[in-house]
Amino acid sequence: MASARQSIILDIARHTGRVMVDDLSARLDVTPQTIRKDLNELCDRNLLSRVHGGAVLSTAVKNVGYEARRAIARDEKSAIGQAAALLIPNASSLFINIGTTTEAVAQALVHHSNLMVVTNNINVANTLRPCHTIEVVIAGGLVRPADGGIVGEAAVDFIKQFRVDFAVIGTSAIDDDGALLDFDFREVKVAQAIIENARNVILVADSTKFDRKAPVRIAHISQVDTFVTDRCLSETIRRIAVENDVHLVETSPADSGAA
Repeated sequence: MASARQSIILDIARHTGRVMVDDLSARLDVTPQTIRKDLNELCDRNLLSRVHGGAVLSTAVKNVGYEARRAIARDEKSAIGQAAALLIPNASSLFINIGTTTEAVAQALVHHSNLMVVTNNINVANTLRPCHTIEVVIAGGLVRPADGGIVGEAAVDFIKQFRVDFAVIGTSAIDDDGALLDFDFREVKVAQAIIENARNVILVADSTKFDRKAPVRIAHISQVDTFVTDRCLSETIRRIAVENDVHLVETSPADSGAA
């Protein structure tokens, strides 16, 4: 029974990217203690990695599928998008990079006016295209079928033509030493060009990114100006932010439990 239940848990995790103890307990009609034991055993086999209240797929070399990433922390990403959009005034120019959280920022920008948005994300372009007061400029290059991201040297060269007011970037993982990490070297090169060519860099990432690993280094959190997240539970990251004048914005801080 345990083996069959754990197979179901793995299937759910592969589909959604993340599983939660309470949800699994109700769905599989077993106690939370039983689910925690299952998750611990799956983590011991390096199939999952524990996070607060549940677990995520354990992988340090390949990203979770796009639709699964969209489902992970959906509400948190929406709140992060709204908070990041408040930092961007009308009549600004900005980069928006690849990522489901950066896409949430784009969705929150639809009522802004007189923006010029340069992006290598087809989903961002499609979100903002109908907005008559927002000019959308899309990078050229290789379109990644999995998520509509545009990557490669052509995209890097295109980005380098601009010098914008803001950059909105995401990351797949945040190490406790402050390193921002991703999976695709080609995507990382574009992200680095975006950081280098923006006056203000806004990092948007939900708290599950503290529990993940990825192999390619984008940058260090000290290189961003603002970090918008639902909550930062890492005291090391808080210290790095203070020491490097990084503005930390939490939409649901741990001490209050409210946005």
